[in-house]
Amino acid sequence: MIERLRRKAFLPESRKGLNVRFGIAEAAQLLGCSTNRIRMAEEDGRLPPPPPSENGRRPGYTVEQMLSMREVLGASPARAPMDVPAVIAVQNFKGGVGKSTVTIHLAHYFAVQGYRVLVVDCDSQATTTTLFGFNPHFNITREETLYPYLSIDPTQADLNYAVKPTPWPNVDLIPSNLELFDVEYELAASGADGQSVLAARFRKLKAGLMDLACDYDIVILDPPPALGTISLAVMQAANALLVPLAATTPDFCSTVQFLSMMDQVIGQLVEAGIEVNYNFVRLLCSKFDGNDPSHAMVRSIMEQSFGPALLPIPILESAEISHAALRMMSVYELERPIGTPKTHKRCKANLDDALGQIEQLVRQGWGRVAPASEEDVIYATA
Repeated sequence: MIERLRRKAFLPESRKGLNVRFGIAEAAQLLGCSTNRIRMAEEDGRLPPPPPSENGRRPGYTVEQMLSMREVLGASPARAPMDVPAVIAVQNFKGGVGKSTVTIHLAHYFAVQGYRVLVVDCDSQATTTTLFGFNPHFNITREETLYPYLSIDPTQADLNYAVKPTPWPNVDLIPSNLELFDVEYELAASGADGQSVLAARFRKLKAGLMDLACDYDIVILDPPPALGTISLAVMQAANALLVPLAATTPDFCSTVQFLSMMDQVIGQLVEAGIEVNYNFVRLLCSKFDGNDPSHAMVRSIMEQSFGPALLPIPILESAEISHAALRMMSVYELERPIGTPKTHKRCKANLDDALGQIEQLVRQGWGRVAPASEEDVIYATA
């Protein structure tokens, strides 16, 4: 059934592509320059002009052309060689909070902004892998996941074997499938020496990811929604934590329990000599319906409970996100609106604002942006 959906979504080639283009005004905004500067660079030969379409109009710039333009015009946001790559775990033990949806949109947001991104699907349910256009049952084998690196009897000494290109030229993926769960079984059955084996696996995943991260600006980890071995390893390997949660009472209660459990687990990891350090920990309200009084009430409780740790701009509930997911895409991959142009524009603007908050935190860690005061955070949406 997944394969039938995949083929229907990616007709006629039955393979995911990327056909999104950016008009000159949008390109100038993303590059932080004027349209005249782009035209001048095209006129003097530094940039090739986009080929005209059949009606003589400019068809817009591809993602590849945008990356080239960033290099030519000095508008690349890439980290400096001494900056530590951001390794962000998108984690919540509560299912249905939009964890994989946040992961793929965050990856594509960073890609549009010009960053080099690696997404690591650590969840054996492989939702993120599916959204990237792969069928985890047919296209991905166990040997292409983290398994050969993390298993009790590893067959790979590093993670380079698992990196796959995606339709985005500056986004790569380490995929997952159901067989990755074998790592949990193996480590659980590791016997009396289990604690030392677990500690070794935690350190190994972090070391492998940091080796890979040298070629990227951002690494996004999508762990399982449960407190298992892989989740603990991911939490230790990350240097930033993003917790998505919906504005409902069950999600709020579950997230409070998750944070409490995390506090205990991190304390135990530290006692075992396993270092855990985060540059930032933030909660992101997802699937927020501003017209639902219950959502507004729960969000108010979140603001009182979490303070500045809760990002001020939520991701709004939108049919455009749901329609894109049905096509195994993010909103950033859509060539044209699925719903009305107004709905699409509103959804994309909200995603830019909400995910831009994460970019600001990353750039603060690199010393590019002055950190916001607590008052600025609290009253940002007032």
